[in-house]
Formats: sequence, C-alpha cells, structure tokens
Amino acid sequence: MISLNIEKTFGFISKASVAAYEAQVKAAQEALENGTGKGNDFLGWLHLPSSISQEHLADLKATAQVMRDNCDVVIVAGIGGSYLGARAVIEALSNSFTWLQEKKTAPVMIYAGHNISEDYLYELTEFLKDKKFGVINISKSGTTTETALAFRLLKKQCEDQRGKDMAKKVIIAITDAKKGAARITADKEGYKSFIIPDNVGGRFSVLTPVGLLPIAIAGFDIEKLVAGAADMEKACGVNIPFAENLAAQYAATRNELYKNGKKIEILVNFCPKLHYVSEWWKQLYGESEGKENKGIFPAAVDFSTDLHSMGQWIQEGERTIFETVISVEKVDHKLEVPSDEANLDGLNFLAGKRVDEVNKMAELGTQLAHVDGGVPNMRIIIEKLDEYNIGQLLYFFEIGCGISGYLLGVNPFNQPGVEAYKKNMFALLNKPGYEEESKAIQAKL
Repeated sequence: MISLNIEKTFGFISKASVAAYEAQVKAAQEALENGTGKGNDFLGWLHLPSSISQEHLADLKATAQVMRDNCDVVIVAGIGGSYLGARAVIEALSNSFTWLQEKKTAPVMIYAGHNISEDYLYELTEFLKDKKFGVINISKSGTTTETALAFRLLKKQCEDQRGKDMAKKVIIAITDAKKGAARITADKEGYKSFIIPDNVGGRFSVLTPVGLLPIAIAGFDIEKLVAGAADMEKACGVNIPFAENLAAQYAATRNELYKNGKKIEILVNFCPKLHYVSEWWKQLYGESEGKENKGIFPAAVDFSTDLHSMGQWIQEGERTIFETVISVEKVDHKLEVPSDEANLDGLNFLAGKRVDEVNKMAELGTQLAHVDGGVPNMRIIIEKLDEYNIGQLLYFFEIGCGISGYLLGVNPFNQPGVEAYKKNMFALLNKPGYEEESKAIQAKL
C-alpha cells in the first residue's frame, strides 16, 4: 500500500496544526459521502473503483482486442481529462523506447485533439498515410473545438484510407449516453461506443472507459489498475481514522501549508516515466481548486533533470513553495555502474553500485538540501510502477482533491473559468450565435 510521510513539513507547520484539521476533514469527507457539498452532482468517481463490474471490464478488453488486431497505431482524440489520465498510466507503465522498436506487442498510442496546431495535425495525418490506424474519439459533447477538429480530419482519413467498413470497426466513441454531436455521429455511423457517466467530470474520469479503454489497448492490465484504486478507496474511506487516512493527511497538510504562505505545490518525481502523472495531477488540482481567487498553484518537475534548470530557484528563490515527492521504491531492471581503469570522470567510487542507488541518494540529498533551504517536503512512497500501484496513486490524488477543495471552501467539481477563452475564440472566428460578442471584441481590438 502507498504510504505518505509528512515529517519534513514540521518545522514549517506543526504536527498539532495538521491534527487540528480532523473535524474539518471529517466534515468534508461526510459531505462527499452524503452528497451534501458543492458540486454533488459530480461525485460518480467517489465509489467508482469498487463498483466496476467484471462484465464492463470484459467488454472493454474485448473492444481493446479488436483494436489491437486491426491497428498498428491508435489515436486517442481528447483534451484535458479526456486524454491525460490514459496518457499518464500508459507512459508510466511503458518501456521508454517502445515507439522506436521494430517489433511491437501493442499498437503505438498517439494523442491528438489536445491542441490546435496546424503543423502537429498535418504531420500526424502525413505519418498515418501508410498506417493501419484507428481512433478513439473522447468527448462528452462532441463539439469541443480542439477534439472535434482533430476527429473530423481523422475520421475522413480513416474512411478514405481503410474503407467505410473497416473505419466503422476501428473508430470508437466514448461520449454521453444520449445527447451531443459525438453520440449522434456514433449512432449514425454504427461505431462501438462507451459512456462517460453524467456524474463524472473529465479530470476524474481515468477509471471510466475514457482511461480504461486506451490503457487496455496499450496492453496493460485494467483489472489490476481498478483493484489498486478500489483498495485505496477502502483505505481512504470516511470510516478510516484521520491519523491513518492518507488522503485526509495530505489534504490537511497542503491546506495548512497554503494558510502559512506556501502558495505553490511542486509535484516531484525521480522517474521520468511519471512525467504525465504530474500533467494529469496538475489538471486535477488546478481545475478543481483554482477558483474565487484562491487555490494552490500546481507545478511539477522531473528530477534529477530539472535540478539542473529549476533547482536553483527551488533552493534559493521566493519561499512560497512546498514539494510533494513521488518516490518509487523498486525499479524493474538492474544496471550496475562499471569500473573504468582511467577513471577520468572520477566515477569509480560508484563502480559496482546500482544506478537506482545513485538515484535514491540524489533523491535523499535533494530533500535534505531543499528542507534546509526552506522548502517543506511531503513524500508519497509507492512500491513500484505497475498497474496496481498506479491505480492506488490515481485514487489517492482524486479523493485527496475532493477533500482539499472542500477544506478550501470551493466547488472542486466545476470549471466555470474554462469557458472564458472559448467565448473570445468563437467571437473572433465569427461562429454563428456569437455576433454580439464578435462586435464587442472587435471594438476592444
């Protein structure tokens, strides 16, 4: 089971001040459990892991197999929570160089619909010209500009290249049960489809088909992923005492640090495969808590790489930060540092040591230096990078986010601020229905 160590925050905040959150945390947990808090129509993720049926997993795995049998490349078309969860898990569990290998055991997973770059989309369509590819279109509405635009291009190319019948087999919709453009298209074209539950927001959707289907296509065990999340759901339940509840401790500690002027949380890893877990986490916490001119700013670094770029700022910059380090206990492979007779690089003192030992000492040395430099540190320890442990980590962050948002006093399940750029963009592009906004914006320009 994942563990959490908050000892290196004491000295900046006190043990007693974290313990003092117990009643508030309990109230937040009960509001989540009973559905009495803000955003209570978006709590479908709360008991999702324990409610996923074997039949549902079997359906996802069977669909994944059809894609694996018929595609060399699968494009996940989605933005925000519609692709970050899948990408986080796939990249955490994949060989770093799979995409360069001649022989592949699973389709190459590519992501689109998360930007509006003409060069990106052109280069993607060029790359796909001689490929057997399929598409997963992930959108509740089917009208999100970035994703809809990419899907329009990919649907046409897939049909032109592979024929209507094969396209029908290798295009999958993950969308609303009844309404929206993506639902209408899926029904009209006869695509296999899966439902994004109404009561699960995008950033909490990794354990719905949104995340599970791409993860299964990439060749990973979604049953183990769900089992890890379900065990964490139990371990962070409303009935678990505050002192033993990891998510409760995490939420309380970060809120107490925030109250004491620590406005930025930096999620740290010492394993580059976790880069997209950080990207997923940034959306989860940023979109959930950044409201009403409040909220911790979620940032992330990949160490030791970023110690040579951001390390100076973290060590000696403005003291408004704290770090949460994801520490992986066991690595999958073994590699020892060789001895070198000339020893020109001066590394013979490491000869015979495993590379992971060097990395672990870099981690410990960094923690000590940063704490000495005035940066509180929390440590999340996970046993290894596998489906079960990643499942635990995802649910831990989700429930921690729900509790933390309620402690902050915001609705952690909406995102009203996301619409502001869209209105301006539609007005600038003269979208029908935006005539008034278009006039107002032209006046500003």
